[in-house]
Amino acid sequence: MGSLQEEQAQIPVIDISPANKNAPAELLDAACRFGFVFVANNEAGISPELISKVFDISTEFFALPNEVKQEVSIASNKAGKNHGWLSQGVEKLDPKVQVRADVKEAFNMGLPDSKGTFEQPLPSPITQNLSIITSFQSACSSLCDAILTHFATALQIPTDWFTSRHDRTKGPSGTVFRLLYYPQTPTKTDVDIRAGAHSDYGSITCLFQLPGQPGLEIKTPSGDWAPVPVDPLDQAKEGKALPILVNIGDLLEDWTGGLLKSTKHRVVFPKSEEGAGDRYSIAYFCHPLDDALLEPVPSEVVREHVRTHGGKERKVITARDHLMERLAATYSVK
Repeated sequence: MGSLQEEQAQIPVIDISPANKNAPAELLDAACRFGFVFVANNEAGISPELISKVFDISTEFFALPNEVKQEVSIASNKAGKNHGWLSQGVEKLDPKVQVRADVKEAFNMGLPDSKGTFEQPLPSPITQNLSIITSFQSACSSLCDAILTHFATALQIPTDWFTSRHDRTKGPSGTVFRLLYYPQTPTKTDVDIRAGAHSDYGSITCLFQLPGQPGLEIKTPSGDWAPVPVDPLDQAKEGKALPILVNIGDLLEDWTGGLLKSTKHRVVFPKSEEGAGDRYSIAYFCHPLDDALLEPVPSEVVREHVRTHGGKERKVITARDHLMERLAATYSVK
């Protein structure tokens, strides 16, 4: 494990490949303490070439004129799902605090159905590279399954307890693949937030970043904000793949009675010239099947945590109902 700068968030880097027999315990410890973990992008990860191609597609899409992107806006999605382009001013991730909306654009995609089609309009950069996009989504899904299997092992429940509830062959889910674009820092501005403080809504999130584009911060237990290193192991200097940042979402925290932590995070404008240009990132928000019931995980580890730290009775709802409640407070789509 590489050493991290003192002022940065202390997030461990974990090898989840079969070579590391301690991966389940290490993942659980990181999820309980930090809510964030870097996954070493080795043979258990995702091809650096594939990641690079998706970033190229993202750059091409966001460079399109707004009137072209408007044709695939989230408002144009007749299926009523969280899919499509979001212009600046649509999303406010911290609505109780933010005066201004997030300074970013995004494009949300669902997963293909059993026939390989998407229930949303798609822009030309994506339709022309659909095999790349679907390969990336599939790779992210496999990575999430590996992480969820490790969590099940650590919690001493059947290894497929989580993955069976995320099996996209069994029905639709709220899983979203998201391209994100944060425009260059204005010369003079009193705006310092690119994306407001929030926790993610689903099970786990896989975030892909580019070297030289800092800005992500997490809230520490002391209440301070700490920057997340883009490359904690300096892999980019060696021409190697960057570790993949993974974080716990609200749903998995609720599912485990608060044992796993869903940590608040935000994106800010850099305070120095470094990284002051455009920022791009890619997020894969992993959600359970829409009709999955959010009943307590049948783990003695979880039950012991609830007995020790207390917990409140929660109404058992479906994963889709949970997601709709969270999205309703976030968007302002007209």
